[in-house]
Amino acid sequence: MKRVFTILAIAGLLFFSATPAVYAQDETTTNQVADSTKTDETVAPADVQTTDNATPAEEKTFHQVLKQKFIEGGPGFMGIVLLTLIFGLAIAIERIIYLNMASTNTRKLVQGVEDALKSGGVEEAKELCRNTKGPVASIFYQGLDRMDEGIDNVEKAVVGYGGVQMGLLEKNIAWLSLFIALAPMLGFLGTVIGMIGAFDAIEAAGDISPSLVAAGIKVALLTTVFGLIVAMILQIFYNYIISKIDSIVNNMEDASITLIDVLIRNKNK
Repeated sequence: MKRVFTILAIAGLLFFSATPAVYAQDETTTNQVADSTKTDETVAPADVQTTDNATPAEEKTFHQVLKQKFIEGGPGFMGIVLLTLIFGLAIAIERIIYLNMASTNTRKLVQGVEDALKSGGVEEAKELCRNTKGPVASIFYQGLDRMDEGIDNVEKAVVGYGGVQMGLLEKNIAWLSLFIALAPMLGFLGTVIGMIGAFDAIEAAGDISPSLVAAGIKVALLTTVFGLIVAMILQIFYNYIISKIDSIVNNMEDASITLIDVLIRNKNK
């Protein structure tokens, strides 16, 4: 978990550090082009007629456009929205890795436990569960460990420890849902502040001019767009994680019932 947070944090810092440099470079390039244009107009005014044959401007890549829009949206709210994306992805990646490692072949495990009970008894079955990863194997071990206390106590141990394993599966999911709700709210807050800035500019100028209003409206729209995009990305990961948890929990419940049946059959023999 700490490694995932560290990697994503470094990526975010690199993104922030690269953004001002690109912005400054674009601004310098623009100024140089403007100066060269003025020089050409002063020295050779006859060349103005050759603008029709000028080469078209180089198209920007998607990454360059994304950086430009990020800068135009303002470093304040856009940076906070980016942090929600980074932390949300860190939690989502950590949960996906944990859930994939927690997935086991329950049918194979149940068959192995039943064979172990027939051949070597409870201790061999416990050793098999101890060497198998996943919540199902942990639940089986807790049930087998109370085999001497009776089937009722075994069932209580399986149910109780199943609740503990379910809590481990759902760990940090609340934080992920918080970031999903927080991202669009931050975007809407940036929208309100941008509109307030636009109206302040109109009030200060005493006149409605498109150039005065455009900056505030652009900030308002960009923060909203980025907030909604972050929320949609995290929502996809959230739904996948929830479906994965439901699948594991269903396997846990089905395997627990099967274990009780296996223990009852072996006890009656």
